[in-house]
Amino acid sequence: MSFLETIRTAWRIMDIRKKILFTLFIVIIFRIGASLPLPFINSDAIAAFFSPIEGSSSAENLLGYLNMLSGNALSKGTVFALTIQPYINASIIIQLLTIAIPYFEKLQKDGGEEGKKKLTQITRFATVILGLIMSFAYYTALKSSGSLSVPTDDAILSGTFYDIFVMLVIMIVLNAGSCLIMWLGESVNDKGIGNGISIILFASIVSRGPEFVMYLVNEILMGRWYMSIMILILAVVLLGSIVFMDGAERRIPIQYAKRQVGRKMYGGQSSHLPIKVTMTGVMPIIFTFAIVSLPATIGAFFPDSGYSNFIKANFSQSSLIYIMLTFLLIIAFNYFYISVQYNPTEISNNIKNNGGTIPGIRPGKPTSDFIVKSLNKVTLFGALFLGIIAVMPLIFGAIFPSSQGIALGGTSVLIIVSVALETVKQLESQMLVRNYKGFLE
Repeated sequence: MSFLETIRTAWRIMDIRKKILFTLFIVIIFRIGASLPLPFINSDAIAAFFSPIEGSSSAENLLGYLNMLSGNALSKGTVFALTIQPYINASIIIQLLTIAIPYFEKLQKDGGEEGKKKLTQITRFATVILGLIMSFAYYTALKSSGSLSVPTDDAILSGTFYDIFVMLVIMIVLNAGSCLIMWLGESVNDKGIGNGISIILFASIVSRGPEFVMYLVNEILMGRWYMSIMILILAVVLLGSIVFMDGAERRIPIQYAKRQVGRKMYGGQSSHLPIKVTMTGVMPIIFTFAIVSLPATIGAFFPDSGYSNFIKANFSQSSLIYIMLTFLLIIAFNYFYISVQYNPTEISNNIKNNGGTIPGIRPGKPTSDFIVKSLNKVTLFGALFLGIIAVMPLIFGAIFPSSQGIALGGTSVLIIVSVALETVKQLESQMLVRNYKGFLE
């Protein structure tokens, strides 16, 4: 079933149509909040501060990277400037803690629904804490760049008291906006079509689409029509490869032995263990760009120092060092994220306990070793694919410097395509539940 056919069929079902409309309503609320300016903001100053990175596909500093994920809300100083980033970071941290801390691991594996609720509550608290930290960092950047409104001569609205008051108001508003986005995403999960956080991130990135179109139009008007054609070809290659690789998987065959329980015979079936090539999704790319952008971010606070000049000369997004480091870190983070998510020993034990075996492989440790070997091969292929997807726009920007300001990047395209495909799968699964006729017909 094609994408348009899935949407058309889902729209005919009353229950799913209500969920789609509710999701669209949440997206509209999010975009309205992403346009409401913060108090005490000098719009001209903040526009000048962010102008070198606004519209960048893969900005050289962390602010530019976060601005891309926020759909330019960060560069405009809006209520939703922090977007969903605190919640994403909190979820990643809690997920990693389930491996390192036994209490969190017990909640995840043995806690059931109550354990999941506790982890969700802990994630929410962590979101608030990270939101406060990020909002303070954002306030510091605004103050250092002169993007805050100048106080009047009134003694009550000047000095230390005024600075503290402005800081608290901006931090509270930004954190409230971040918590509201978290609630909007959870509302889409409960009453919408699901996958709420990803849909909000999808809406942020898609909102930058008009900038991309205007860039192509300007290139054509300036006589560089060949540049627009090459960019469109690059976009089509990225889209096609991501769609193709999204469904790629390595299937390990599993044979279940027959066993008799009472008068009934169970087992004797063949199945498979799927290992997706792009199992980690976009997370390794998000981790990588957050790290490689840190040196330039630190240099932004010291604009005239030797460190800043060294970073600009040797660590720009068009430099060979930046591109190679990005590629290698994506591969490393891909392996790390797989090791956190995938437990071959536990999978091997589950197969053994259910009477299953991999043909030609003995149960127990040999099965676990075979899964690890297969997983490493698939992970390497997936890591190389993600690395190529991420650095292709960087290489294109290095060859054609005028294209570095386009709203196109491997991360953006990967998020957009992944969320779109996942949303279609959500709709198809919901339609299958409502149209399932059972075994009686």
